[in-house]
Amino acid sequence: MAAPQRTPPPPVLLRAARLLDVDKGEIVEPGELLVTGERIAEVGRPTRLAEGTVVRDLGDVTLLPGLMDMEVNLFLGGPDHRSPLIPVQEDPAVRTLRAVANARRTLLHGYTTVRNLGLFVQTGGVLLDVALKKAIDRGWVEGPRVVPAGHAIAPTGGHLDPTMFQAFAPGVLPLTVEEGVADGVAQVRRAVRYQLKYGARVIKVCASNGVMSHTGPAGAQQYSDEELRAVVDEAHRAGVRVAAHCMGDSAIRAAVEAGVDCIEHGFLASDATLDLMVERGTFLVATTCLTQDMNTEHADPALRAKAAEVFPRARESTARAIRRGVKVAVGTDAPAIPHGAGAKELLALADRGMRPLQVLRAATTVAAELIDADDRGRLRAGLLADVIAVPGDPLEDLSVIRRVCFVMKGGRIHRDDTRDASRS
Repeated sequence: MAAPQRTPPPPVLLRAARLLDVDKGEIVEPGELLVTGERIAEVGRPTRLAEGTVVRDLGDVTLLPGLMDMEVNLFLGGPDHRSPLIPVQEDPAVRTLRAVANARRTLLHGYTTVRNLGLFVQTGGVLLDVALKKAIDRGWVEGPRVVPAGHAIAPTGGHLDPTMFQAFAPGVLPLTVEEGVADGVAQVRRAVRYQLKYGARVIKVCASNGVMSHTGPAGAQQYSDEELRAVVDEAHRAGVRVAAHCMGDSAIRAAVEAGVDCIEHGFLASDATLDLMVERGTFLVATTCLTQDMNTEHADPALRAKAAEVFPRARESTARAIRRGVKVAVGTDAPAIPHGAGAKELLALADRGMRPLQVLRAATTVAAELIDADDRGRLRAGLLADVIAVPGDPLEDLSVIRRVCFVMKGGRIHRDDTRDASRS
């Protein structure tokens, strides 16, 4: 017996006071979008409306493309940085249920696409973020489009070897090569191939140590040049990009020279290394808000001291990257700042010297370029109908990005705090 066919949803006309053309950097008044199915059919006042078209008058708001967060971990944290559970109380099922809640919160605050950058927990080899992506894509749960990394690739004792965060004793919660802890070229290649085999669409590698783990001074290179090249070689031959957690200047340079596509954090980069990133077209996901807002009061005293030394330098490094023309894409590193509080990162980038239009591009068109997605990031006919609305004019007052009042993803409305719909 054939499955019953679903009736396609009617077209939707969104009417608003304004619309942002991200490419031109112009506010268009009024703002109108005709959505058919999951795509934008027309921008501007349509010549005719099909019978049954739903007209939603959103009022005095500005329509924007759905925002994108290029570094989250939906499987950690919640509405704040901490978890009510300790690691030995958490299993993959609990983490996945937490990710469902975090995904919904992220979507309702205007983020319609995210990169989930690397599990670093025991899962028995299951790629939890790939499973979450499938559930969201099938409409089983609400959430943004997920670009999954599977397990982060890290050396034994590296920053994303999870036993380093709480200085576990030997044998406590060890990870396998398939779960990302890999040493030497052969193991690194196997770890990358495993993530790719089971659905990763970006590879996360830990190229240097970090701030909030017991790995020594921040920024030291942890994978050899040969190991970094092996990660990039495996990923690029599969048509997948590589993101590198990287802090120190020499480690950033090694990652860039190895062909890494994106540097996460880049806190201690020199001008010469930033210029190399511009020359190579390497992206930076600066995660700069956490350097001022991350709650470290419960961290080990040594980690608090490291953060106090590194974070001011990191804020200055991000400002220099912006001035030198590095391609900066928005990433929060949530839950380093809470899930759903992504607007803080946009405002922090403005504090580092970006104009409001640059900030909005970093969260839309630049992010879309980073993930090789030509079907989103703009309000343009033929693209995915990922649309949000904010009150006022974000080019005049970027802080309105805190007040997302409408969210549509792929033509489906997930949030509408404006006005009730009417029928034409």
